[in-house]
Amino acid sequence: MLHPIFSTVLRHPELIADHASNYAALLRLETAEAGKGLISRLVAGVLAAVSAMLALGLAGTAAMLGLLQGSFHWVLVAVPGISLLIALLAGYFAARPMQFHGFDDLKMQVDADIQALRAAGDAHGR
Repeated sequence: MLHPIFSTVLRHPELIADHASNYAALLRLETAEAGKGLISRLVAGVLAAVSAMLALGLAGTAAMLGLLQGSFHWVLVAVPGISLLIALLAGYFAARPMQFHGFDDLKMQVDADIQALRAAGDAHGR
């Protein structure tokens, strides 16, 4: 007496192929989802670093212009301030705790398949 999974594989191999292709599609979707989160955090980190360097350069330029002109103008603070604000927001986005739920659906599917195989084995063993 063969286990039900073996008799199914022998009678209907296309079902196993379909099941394997569905697993591959689920894995591809889960990987793409995990990759999106990592890429967005990486872009935010690069944007934060570039904006911080730009803010530093603009602040130095504003300080030199202010000293050369001998007067204060609000634009000398606003322009580097905008770059600094962008750097702070992007840095916050890049550094916030990541809620990674990657591959949860795949794990649930594997667990469901294992339960189904155990149930089929128990029913076959009786």
